[in-house]
Parts: sequence; structure tokens; C-alpha cells
Amino acid sequence: MSIRRSSGLIGAVALALALSGCGSSDGGSDDAGNGKTRVFKADNGKIKIPDDPKRVVATGYAVPVMIEAHAPLVGISSWKRGEPMMSKQDLATYKKTPKVAGELATETNYEAIAEAEPDLIVIGVPAPVLGDIDVKRLEGIAPVVAIGPTVPSMWREQSRQQADAAGSLKQFDAIQAKYEAKAKKLAKKYENVLPDLKMGHVGAYGENAKGTWQREFGGSWGTNVAEDVGAKYYGKVKKKGPGSRAVSEYPSIEELPEALGDADAITYSVNADGSVPEPVKYVMDSKLWKNLPAVKAGKTFPIRYTEAATYGQAMQTLDAIDKSFAPLLKR
Repeated sequence: MSIRRSSGLIGAVALALALSGCGSSDGGSDDAGNGKTRVFKADNGKIKIPDDPKRVVATGYAVPVMIEAHAPLVGISSWKRGEPMMSKQDLATYKKTPKVAGELATETNYEAIAEAEPDLIVIGVPAPVLGDIDVKRLEGIAPVVAIGPTVPSMWREQSRQQADAAGSLKQFDAIQAKYEAKAKKLAKKYENVLPDLKMGHVGAYGENAKGTWQREFGGSWGTNVAEDVGAKYYGKVKKKGPGSRAVSEYPSIEELPEALGDADAITYSVNADGSVPEPVKYVMDSKLWKNLPAVKAGKTFPIRYTEAATYGQAMQTLDAIDKSFAPLLKR
């Protein structure tokens, strides 16, 4: 239950606002439910949900979050894009959990969700895609909270909200603490080299047929985890759009020298297996790329797992970044 990450996303909010909306117990009880409830603030409003859900259905970006947080899942949507970033244990959980929806929001199986008898449904799709789902029909099955992605770097706050809704913050917080400790350690490791570099990033969502490539700025998919270890990406989007278009743009290949000519170093997205995606290869095959100062200086760095949207996944991104940036310490 998802869409392409580069479209349909809405603007970011501050961390404090995100966390303040995570919901709180109303101290009451629901005679028609399973005990205590609380009011939870989500994209679809303030929703009364079980204080301690026992049977959760998750879709979209909420799927890997719920699996990592050990939420009591009884049904999930397909989430093939995240499989390469799952641990063996999480992948096993993903495969054995009943699939009640496909990759797209339009592939929701309402009958299967009803048969799963959830007491909470967490929808992890962007707000514009919510219109593809019959939320009213789902609300007839169980309380529905929609918590979808906004700008890429907001996965931290949104994943915490999703875990909070499912009553699974203990495991979530433990993984977050491990990530932050690792990121801090790497920031210390590279503190004498990374902060002084003006960096640019080539993303994996350019469109070769149109002669365009994706430049990602700070806060985007390919850059946000690297920023946690001290990378500094210069520049900003000329004309901001919704979601990821607030932190990335699609210039023509002819604009490559103007866009990245001032970069001291360039990172670029690669697939989970390390292979170069076709949109990135299109850029790297260009003579304009080969003439960039950063390229001539040998300061180009591939980054795997740039689609990480959970702390567990981002731990792998940190490892990939460390491996890629290691040559900087030898210069």
C-alpha cells in the first residue's frame, strides 16, 4: 500500500509538533471495546484507539516499523521495496504475516482485513493517497489511524508515531537508541573531514527518457542519514513542491556542471546489492560528470540503503556510509 516516494508527499512539521501529536490516554474506558482507550492525533484527525492494542493491521510505511517494534500484527500490506533492508528475523516475520493488501493503496483487501479481526488499523500512506482507500469501510472494522510520510527525513518522527499507536514504543526506543549511538560514534570518527566538505547528491529517481537527473539536497532520501554523521549538502530546491520535491529537484543533464560544479564531494544512491541504478548510471556516463572537480579528485561515494525509513534499516545505511567514506580518513 504505497506510491513512488518521489511524489504525493506533503510538507514537514517540526519535531516537537510531531511528537506532541503522538496521542495520550484519556483516562476513560470504552464499554464497547477492550478496556482503556486514548485519543490519538493522526493525519485523519483525532481518533479514539485502544490504549494497548492486541491485534494490529499495518500498511505502507508502517509495515517495517511495526515489524521492528514487535507490534502484535495480524495483517500487513506487501512491502517488497523494504525486503532488502530487513534483518533475517524481520524478513521471516514479514513473510509469515498474512498479507491483507498489495503494494498499492488500491490493492486493499477489505474482506481479508475484516477476517483478521484487528482492534487497530495503521495506514502508512501519504495523505493524497488516502483517497484511494475506503477509510469509512475500514472504520467499520476497527479504529483507523493514518500516519503517512511527508518529507523523507521525517521518517524518524512518523515511525515513532506509528509505533506509539500500536503500543510498541519500548522496542522502538531501544532500536532508536542504538541508531543514535552509532551515528554519534561515526560523527566523531569523521569530524575532521566531513563538515568541511561541500557535498552534493545524485538520487536514483531521474528520468533518462526526459534527459533529467535527480539532485537531492539536505533532508532527502539519499542525504538525511549521511547528515547524521556530519555530511553537509549545499544548496536548496529552486522551486519547492510537495513532499520530497521540497528537498530534491530534477534538472536537465546539461545543468550538471552548474548544479554540482562547486561540490567538494558527491554521494550517489546505489541499489542494495551495490549496483548502480540506471538513472544514476545515466549521469555517470556523461562527459559532464567526468569533468566535475569532485569526480576528477576521486571524491565520489556510493550510498546503499538510501530508502531506509526505520531506525533498524538506517543502521544498515550507517554501515554503508562508513564503508563508503572510509577513504576520506586516508587522505
